[in-house]
Amino acid sequence: MIKTAKLSLLLATLLGLSVSAFAQTPRIDLKGSVGYAIDGRANVVRSGTNLCWRTGYWTPAMAIEECDPDLVKKEPMAAKPMAKPMAPAPMAPKPAAQKVTLAADALFDFNKADLRAEGKSKLDKLASDIKGIKLEVIIAVGHADRFGSDAYNQKLSEKRAESVKAYLVSKGVEPNRVYTEGKGEKQPVTKADQCKGGKSKKTVDCLQPDRRVEIEVIGTKM
Repeated sequence: MIKTAKLSLLLATLLGLSVSAFAQTPRIDLKGSVGYAIDGRANVVRSGTNLCWRTGYWTPAMAIEECDPDLVKKEPMAAKPMAKPMAPAPMAPKPAAQKVTLAADALFDFNKADLRAEGKSKLDKLASDIKGIKLEVIIAVGHADRFGSDAYNQKLSEKRAESVKAYLVSKGVEPNRVYTEGKGEKQPVTKADQCKGGKSKKTVDCLQPDRRVEIEVIGTKM
């Protein structure tokens, strides 16, 4: 019985200390409202996870910085006046470049990649006109008529374009300014119902417009 009485007295003492230590003594915030429990040293009572104990009277309006900083209204910072952007210095107007496109056809004999006389004459004039512009590129596209295989005509059209390039280079044009390409017989000038028949002189002469190199010069006026 004596041991039991001593045990009961000890337990009561411990409970009394525990209750007095964590008694929810109301803390009055700056607005005079009861919001948080405080201990005997006027410190906010915290849980094992370091959260502040709120009283039953707590509302978000009673939030204090040390416990609920996210709920505390903060005075907005005065916006700094933005510096006025500096006006860019006026630029001198650039001279407008005028695009120039020159075109010419160089015609070829049947099954040949050598320039005809009239083809050279057109290229001579073209080379002369080029001197008056700032040259960007010359595009020479070769073509062939329908006689012969696709592979043969492709090669023939490429050789014709290369003949034009070689002639222009001989007239002073920079080689890297001339682009060549062959289209074979894929882009004829003659209509489908024209130049009918086999490989006769009449038909070959009729297909003369298809044996050509189309030349385009692109540049700007100086």
